[in-house]
Amino acid sequence: MTIIDLRSDTVTKPTSEMYVAMASAEVGDDVYGDDPTVNKLEALAAEKLGKEAALFVPSGTMGNLIAVLTHTKPGQEIILEESSHIFQFEVGSAARVAGVQTRPIIGSRGQMDIERIEKAIRPENIHFPETGLIAIENTHNMSGGAVLPLEYMQQVAELAKSRNLSVHLDGARIFNAATALGTDVKNVAKHADSVMFCLSKGLASPVGSMLVGTQSFINQARKHRKMLGGGLRQAGVLAACGIISLEAMVDRLKEDHENAKYVAKELLESGFFITEPETVETNIVNAVLSCERCNAFELTKLMAEQGVLTGARSKRHFRFVTHKDVTKDDLEKAITVIKSVLTKNC
Repeated sequence: MTIIDLRSDTVTKPTSEMYVAMASAEVGDDVYGDDPTVNKLEALAAEKLGKEAALFVPSGTMGNLIAVLTHTKPGQEIILEESSHIFQFEVGSAARVAGVQTRPIIGSRGQMDIERIEKAIRPENIHFPETGLIAIENTHNMSGGAVLPLEYMQQVAELAKSRNLSVHLDGARIFNAATALGTDVKNVAKHADSVMFCLSKGLASPVGSMLVGTQSFINQARKHRKMLGGGLRQAGVLAACGIISLEAMVDRLKEDHENAKYVAKELLESGFFITEPETVETNIVNAVLSCERCNAFELTKLMAEQGVLTGARSKRHFRFVTHKDVTKDDLEKAITVIKSVLTKNC
């Protein structure tokens, strides 16, 4: 059975070019700084995002945690959106490992109101923790891959600078954001002091993320990576894929965005889902079952039996993610299966 996997863009397989690059990569011990392929990837990532330096890390979650550790000190507080990845899906690492308190703010499509951010910044008071960092996310996962406008990011950056605070950008899908905005990724990254982005999502690398910032920030971040067990040895076999991700996989992201709009439109027209095709900006589609009696968790099992893998976020909420390993033909087949399953069971 052919499997059409719409659960996430993390399921992408390496390209054939990546397999060749892995087999022929020049390697060394990266903890010693001796891996030439890792060094090349880090230099390329820094250049692409307009930053001084970069650090290769095993995962986006580790990259975000390293950023929090580097920007803050224990006992401080970080401001972030209430449905952000750092707050919702990183196992409380900011509190447990970095020792900082989180200050979640309700947002709209990933955007925290600027006035709310300003009010959340702690004044000097013997009873209060110090605010140590503002974290934003672009694209915003839980908001269906919503893109933060550049003007908004600039406002956050200006507020942070006026209060002597740093901004960290969880840019796991920053290249999707830049593609949707029709701008160079440097223009998205320039409004943050540090940026984490993933190579292993829409860019199709098997493993790895990048953390970028100033040289002094990355020097400190490297030590935190070592502390967390992220110091890698002959990592060039993975970094070789990351180089291909940055050089060959970015331009095709617009195809994923077009496919996501198609999925949202087809699901809405089926009558079984509530979607908003006009708000789909990147490669993630949030869909709500029209029928209140239907159970998304049960339906995902029935769809899987017919080769279509989807993600249920709650009893009525689905998430569909497009990526390089699902073609337009695959999506047409998947929609047919989804409609058939819902026709029989809703």
